[in-house]
Amino acid sequence: MEMQGAEEELERRSKFLNSLIQKKKNAAEQEQNHDRMNVRVRASDMPLPLQNHAFKTARDIIDSMASLKLDSKRLALSLKKEFDSTYGPAWHCIVGTSFGSYVTHSLGGFLYFSIDKVYVLLFKTAVDPLEQ
Repeated sequence: MEMQGAEEELERRSKFLNSLIQKKKNAAEQEQNHDRMNVRVRASDMPLPLQNHAFKTARDIIDSMASLKLDSKRLALSLKKEFDSTYGPAWHCIVGTSFGSYVTHSLGGFLYFSIDKVYVLLFKTAVDPLEQ
């Protein structure tokens, strides 16, 4: 009976260690993706899938402007529209190379990152319906 308990404990610990190893591998892959896209997270409480969506969207938009000068307003509008349509209203986006901010955001809806030499602040606020 004791041997079976020891085997179960060993199995439990092995699963735990494997889960830690997998988390470490996932974090390393995430870091490589960021490096490839030239992205650096400055501050965030946003879930990783949403962060990755923002990075890919920003990268695609910036790459589409490759021959032109970066249009910060276009990038901000495109990110806002993408997130409004995918995750619901009300997303706000500020893009530039130098700005200050102080915002209130919904839980899990804040991301401040740099991509190339531009900084992006993307955040969500709660929207209450107007009383008629």
